[in-house]
Formats: sequence, C-alpha cells, structure tokens
Amino acid sequence: MNKSSSEIDLSAIRARLAGAQGPRYWRSIEELADTPEFRALVQREFPNQAQKLDGLGRRDFLRVMAASLALAGLTACGAPAPSTIVPYAKGQEGIVPGKPLFFATALTLGGYAQGVLVESNMGRPTKIEGNPDHPASLGATDAFSQAAILGLYDPDRSQTITFEDRISTWDAFLGAVRPELAAQRDAKGSGIRILTETITSPTLGSQLAALLKTYPNAKWHQYEPCNRDNARAGALQAFGEDVSTVYRFDQADTILSLDADFLGSGPGCVRYAHDFSSKRRARRDQLAMNRLYVLESAPSVTGSIADHRLPLKGSQIEAAARELAQQLKVEGIRAGTPASGISEAWMAALAKDLQQHAGRSIVIPGDAQPPEVHALAHAINQSLGNEDKTVVYKVPVEVKPVSQADSLRELIGDMSAGRVDLLFVLSANPVFSAPIDLQFNAGLAKVKLRVHHGLYKDETAAQCQWHIPQAHELECWGDARAYDGTTTIQQPLIAPLYSGKSSVEMLGMLLSIGDPGHDIVRDYWSQQEAGKTDDLWRRAIRDGVVAGSGAPTKKVTLRPLALEATAAGTEGFELQFRPDPAVWDGRFANNGWLQELPKPVTQLTWDNAALFSPADAERLGLHNEDLVNLTLGGRTLSAPVWISPGHARGCVTVHFGYGRTQAGRVGNRIGFDAFALRTSGAPWRGVGLEVAKAGHAYPLACTQTHHQVEGRDIVRTATLAEFEQQAKAPAKEEEKPATLYPAFKSEGNAWGMVIDQTVCTGCSACVLACQAENNSPVVGKAEVGRGREMHWLRIDRYHEGGLDNPRVVSQPMMCVHCEMAPCEPVCPVNATVHSADGLNMMVYNRCVGTRYCSNNCPYKVRRFNFLDYTNLEPLRRLQYNPDVTVRERGVMEKCTYCIQRISTVRAAAEMENRAIRDGELVTACQAACPSQAIVFGNLNDPSSQVAKLKSQPHGYGVLGELGTLPRTSHLMRVRNPNPEIESLTAKGSVS
Repeated sequence: MNKSSSEIDLSAIRARLAGAQGPRYWRSIEELADTPEFRALVQREFPNQAQKLDGLGRRDFLRVMAASLALAGLTACGAPAPSTIVPYAKGQEGIVPGKPLFFATALTLGGYAQGVLVESNMGRPTKIEGNPDHPASLGATDAFSQAAILGLYDPDRSQTITFEDRISTWDAFLGAVRPELAAQRDAKGSGIRILTETITSPTLGSQLAALLKTYPNAKWHQYEPCNRDNARAGALQAFGEDVSTVYRFDQADTILSLDADFLGSGPGCVRYAHDFSSKRRARRDQLAMNRLYVLESAPSVTGSIADHRLPLKGSQIEAAARELAQQLKVEGIRAGTPASGISEAWMAALAKDLQQHAGRSIVIPGDAQPPEVHALAHAINQSLGNEDKTVVYKVPVEVKPVSQADSLRELIGDMSAGRVDLLFVLSANPVFSAPIDLQFNAGLAKVKLRVHHGLYKDETAAQCQWHIPQAHELECWGDARAYDGTTTIQQPLIAPLYSGKSSVEMLGMLLSIGDPGHDIVRDYWSQQEAGKTDDLWRRAIRDGVVAGSGAPTKKVTLRPLALEATAAGTEGFELQFRPDPAVWDGRFANNGWLQELPKPVTQLTWDNAALFSPADAERLGLHNEDLVNLTLGGRTLSAPVWISPGHARGCVTVHFGYGRTQAGRVGNRIGFDAFALRTSGAPWRGVGLEVAKAGHAYPLACTQTHHQVEGRDIVRTATLAEFEQQAKAPAKEEEKPATLYPAFKSEGNAWGMVIDQTVCTGCSACVLACQAENNSPVVGKAEVGRGREMHWLRIDRYHEGGLDNPRVVSQPMMCVHCEMAPCEPVCPVNATVHSADGLNMMVYNRCVGTRYCSNNCPYKVRRFNFLDYTNLEPLRRLQYNPDVTVRERGVMEKCTYCIQRISTVRAAAEMENRAIRDGELVTACQAACPSQAIVFGNLNDPSSQVAKLKSQPHGYGVLGELGTLPRTSHLMRVRNPNPEIESLTAKGSVS
C-alpha cells in the first residue's frame, strides 16, 4: 500500500487542508490522498489474505521463527534424558505449583537502572512489572524492560566460549590470560586497557578501582553511542563542575523542552512520565493543568503531547535558546540577530509564561543538543529560581564521569600506536557503533590479545580472539544506580542458560578472584555495612532498593557566561542522528518483540528510514519508500524515505542501530547502518548533507494505515477552557441507543476500563506488556505488511491540522468489551460469548476461523492467526505465561481484560470471603503504563476509580452511537494552550 505514495500530490493535500476541506483528524498522507491502494486496504480487513507462507524465503522464515522463540539452540539446558515422569514426593520450599513468585531486581539501559519485579513460574521468569518501591519506575516500565524476557530466552545469544571461532573452555581462557596479566605487573599494567559502557554499579566501580590500583598504568575507557557527553560538558560550562540534573515535573506548571524527549527516552523517562502526567489530568474537580512547550527537529513522544510545538532545525534550537535567554535577561547572553525563525511575539509569550511561573517551571535540554544549549538551560533555570524546586542538582550517578568521545579517541590512539597489549571489551560493541572516522577496527587489529565479553558474538566479538558469553541481567548478581542515584541489588531469576559470566565475575578474574557473583557483590556491600546486620542486605534484595542510597544534592553556582550570539541557521540540509526507539543503539536488534512493535511516531516496523518533512519531500520530488543516497563528509549511505508530518524543514533524521551483520537471525541485514555517516566531530548533527535519488524503491512495513475506522467520530479533543465549560454544565444521563437486543446487566462485578487520552504519550509499553502477558506471536515484516500483526492492543495516532505541524492524538485501542457486542450474534459456533461480569470472551476450542466476528467488529480489534507460530520447537514455552493458552492457526483472538488475572484475584478474594478491592486487580497494560493513563475496575462500585472516571464530563464511548455500549471508554484529549500564542496561530504569525 505504501508504494502508492508515488501518486501522491502533496501540494493538493496542503491546499485541501488549508481550505478546511479535508477531514479534521487524519492518520496518514495516503489517507488524505485517497489513493486506490488506500481505498482497497480500507475495504478489506486483511489484505492479500489468501497468501500463505509460500512467498517467504528461507532467511525470512528463520527470522520469524527465531523472533517467535525458536529455542532449539538452547543447548546449555541440555537435552532431557528419557525418563519416567515422577511427581514430587516432597515439594520444593517456597514453590507452590501454579502460584508465581515475584522477585525485585533492576534492568539497565545506558548504565542507569530501572527497578522491576519479575514474575517467576516454577523457576522460570515469564513477565516483568515495575517495582512500585523504586523511584525510577514507581510500578511502571518501558518497552525495553518488557522485552527483556524475550532477550533472556533468545537462542541466538552467545552460548560457548570461543578462541578464534573455535569452541574453548573457561580454564583454557584463564590459562591464556593469566600469564599475560602476570607479564604486565613489572610495567604496572601499561599495556592493559579495559573498555566498558557507562558504569553506575558500585561493585563494578570498586573492582575497577582495585584493578587500577594493582595496575596503576592501566587505563579504563568508557564509550557507548547514546552517551551524555553534551550534558556533562554543559554542566562544566555553566558551573565549572560535573553534576547530574534531576527534574521534578510534579512540581512544574510550565515546561519547555529544547529537543528533549524526556517522556520517551532517557534515564528517568518512566518516572518523568508519571510525574508529568500527575499535573495534567483534567477532572471536574481539577481544572488546573501544566503547559508543555516543545522545540524539536523530529517528531517525538514528548512533542506529540505538547500544548505548543514548533519544528526547528538543530541549529535553530540553539539560536532559540539564546533568544529566550535574552528575553529573560540572563546575564552573559549577548544580543544578536534572531536566528531561530520564531516570531518575536511567540518568543515573548513563552518568556512571559515562564516568568509568571518562576520557581514552578522547567527548561530541559536534550542530550543531542550541544553543550551550549545545556549551559543556556542551566542559566535560564537559575534565572527563574527553579533550583532546588523543580530542578535539583546531584552528585554524578556514574562511577567515573568522563567525556566518552575523548575516552574512546584516547583508546584508539593508544591501540594504533601499539601501546595496548591486552584489551578487555566488556559488553560494548565499538566495532559497530564507534564513530566511523576514528577507525576503531584498524586500531583494534594492532592489539596483541583481544578479549570480548558480551551477550552476543557481535561485530566486536568477531574481531577479537577470545569471546566470553555474558550472563543476562536476569541470570546474575550485580548492582546499579538509577537516574537519581538510588541503588538496586540485582539478583538472578534463573541459572545462566548458557553458562555465561557476569561483569563482576569477569573483573574478579582480572583481580584473581574466582568467587561467584553473589559473593563478590555481597562482600562489597558488607564493607559498606560495617557493624550492621545482615537484615539490611536481605531487605535490600527483598525491596529492590538500598535504603538511603540516593545521590546527595549538590549546591552549584552559575559562572558568568560569555556566549557569543550565533549567526543565522546553516544553509542546506542538516543530518540528525537519533537512537532508534525499537532497537536503541543496536543492542536489541535481535529482539522480535521490539522489531515488530510499531515505532511510537512513524509506526514503522522491522526497519529504519530517513525522515523528511513534507515540504522538503515535495521540493525534492520524494515519496515514501523512495531510496535516496545520503552523502555527508564524503561518505554515502542509501536509505528509504519516510515523510513525517511535523518534521522540521531543512534537516533529515536517521535512527542508528540497524544494519547489523552479527546480531542474530532476527536482527541481521535489517535496515541501514546510520553509523556509517556518524563521525566524532558531529555525533548528533552534521551539516552539508546532500540528498540524491537512487532510482528505485525499498518496501517498508508501517501499521499507521491498518485497521481503519474511517469517517467516524473516533477521537475527541478540547482545550482546557472548553473543558471548564463542560465541567460546569449539569451532568447529563447517558442516552442508550435503541436496540433490538435485550438489555445486559452484570450482577456483582461489572468490569470496565477508562483510558485518559490527555496523558497517554503513545510510548507503547502497554503494547509489549500485553504481548508478554498473553503469549502473542511475532509474525515478521512480510506479514505485518499484509496487515496481519498480532498485537491485541494498538495505539492509533491521529493528526489534526496541516502537514507541516499537526497536533497529534494517541489513542490506545483494544477490544472494548461491548455489552451489545456485534461480534457475538454472527458467530456460527458460539465461540464469542458474554460472561456474567460483562466480558466479551473467546472460546478458542470452538473457533473455526470464519472471521465473521472480525468483519462485524467496528473497532477492528480482533486478530486472526493466519499462520502457525506455536508448535515450532519443544522448548519455546519457557517464556510463555502458563496462565494463558497458546493459540494455534485458524483461531481468532483479542484482548480479554487479562481474564487470567481476574480469575486469580477472584479466587484469592473468595478464599478470604471478601469482595475484590478497588485497585487490587490490575491488567498488564495498566501495570506497564508510566503515565497511568489506563484504569481498570468494577463499574458497579460507584466508589471505584474507574466508575468515577467514566462519569467525567469528557468521557465518551468510541463509536458509542452504534449502540455497542463499550465497557472501555475514553477521556477526550484536553490541551492547555497559551491564549496569546493561540491568537498568533489564528493570525498565521506563529513563526
């Protein structure tokens, strides 16, 4: 369907929207163009549904099977010997068959920890939830944490120690490395180098300090592509010292994001989404909301929820920050010619709003912005009096804060000069991710002995003599700090499936300590707890938080700034680099759940693309899926085009992490490698980009146009002023449409759900939580392209306004459990039925796959198993939730309100002879949501949270006019625009 973009006339679409002749809400450019292919897609729920697996090549077949957990390679578990099944004569202590246990631990990304609770069924972890006691999660998660379960059971993880691609042993490795270490003692380790990613682990920090004490001339280097070098340099520029900045969004009324996607990525994004949403809920008795301004280049999760968003090139954002500082009369900012392209009136209104909320405002810069923007943000926050109120400075969380770019450059210089005899690469993959101009490969080849330790035998492992499998974070002991410094002791949920070694065990080997990871971590904390009891250790493991471990606050003094005024924005295209929202920097490339998860903004799956603004695409004659050659600094890369409404003009955005060659069966040879254009001098933004058509197309799989419900009142929005008028109006009784069917009434519990679209960011954590909970399969790029993705929950993105800067509404949509369900009367075998408490259920054993129910569903929320992804390998069920059936080919499936969780809580309540308490029952999607946009409960209980939300004046049932009486209702999206800027928008003088 996407290929029809070659027929699209963007000029005609722009004219239609300007003339108010188009729809108020639209989902894609193809919809606005009304192409024949789009009309054909709308007319059929499953395009090309007669096609089977015949067109799937061997490589794609293996990719899909591996993505669906083809665990035949689970050799470390060993093939079970034939034996007679004998039940337990005596049960294992602490394990009750059928009753899961939960363990507190932490998962890290970029070195920063997020506290989680891991569900374990009979000794195998199956589901991850947020730890409500951990300050970085407060019970929620992100998509990466949810997908960690699939990564644990990945059959493509490294399974054996290898030396020059031959299987070896740990003893052989020790025999080869220890003499080399001994030879370095006389030189005090001058030939030893250790390369890691960002380290926040207190235990690892202690080990590295001990190692450098033993070998004083050895060097420890850190590098990962998504580092925070700009934030660190900006703090040094502003304060003369390094600090970590923590933001209190629950105390802020006005927020300005300078290209910071603080709701979608970064060390504190889950907590920030929670705090931000707490000040943004429109209720009958709560008429105050925060206000969010976003200046950004490429549309982001944060930008999609903004009250005011302006698309600007990267150089214009820096200029805008200077102009704002001048408006606020920040000292040291010299006046100059406005370079941002923002009107003076718009900037004055923004400055006025920030000044009116001094001490209750935040200006937050993005990690991709240069140090000057970070310094400006610090200066503005100081001038507004935000320090110690909404902006808190703390001692750095990292064990050793360094400029990672400089650290890597120093390492490569030493390797190239022959000064490195022994290199240990722990977890990092610099052969793939290092800046292309530094030529890491060439330097690595000159190292005498190269050792790689990682989860996969990746691109760096392929260039090293020794490779040691790394234990997954759910398999080993460790510790890590969160964004605010809070420490969690990581504990294993399962023995290492592939006999991997943890990072603390690898460093223990270098220190000639052969203790297991538990003893190393415990010994470190015993030294910190001198004179204290073991009760502190046990409590820390149980709670997932080391009490009192948060980083101390730090008082800073702003240095006089002498920032010169910048010239106007650069001419020509800028190329922007961003981590991919699905695979990050490439480390998750082999995770099928993340690959198939529609990216929050573009809704692309299984690929990355070069994002263009509609205006630039129109000027260059580009269409979706056109292949273009991107040339920057004499290097050229081919990438497919994707036109992104709301993208800034004059720049192109590419996401790195794709183009892997040693990722595994799922991630190999997918997408293009943006690292091929990323240099050390321009890690986030390069100027002078040249764009040329390659002359052919590259197919992309995008779900944005799937499951259309065209021409109906699907999403609703209002301003805060309009909502206030609604809230003051007398409450109206809900009018139920006329129906031929008898009324349905639930006795006792009547389960229902309310989704608040005002705080939903579209982050997609709920989608993966649903997939993990309900054993939903991965189908692969080809099947997604046919509209056959199997997610029970989807997040639709609707646009309002023109192509250049539309407003966005994210709408989670799953089975709404209609009381008058259109799917039920058309099922010839009574497979879709109603329960006594109002659930629209599927009886899988009855389903014969007529798909009548799907055709009759106006919400397009049912999924049909066209292919069999279940009975592939005997061990793939290790990850499956045992409380949920695994559906086979030919069966219709959908959201069940997590009926397995309902049954568990109901049984517990009956055992205690009581009613189910409000809030006791939490669905998988609700538990994962960082912004708490989803609420579930008993509608028959007027005191329940869900019943109160359903009665709010801005609540509505999607397509309620059809008489379906959905049990899931939505709260309309409420915005809090600045009246002064709204008037400028009406006059057409925004920028």
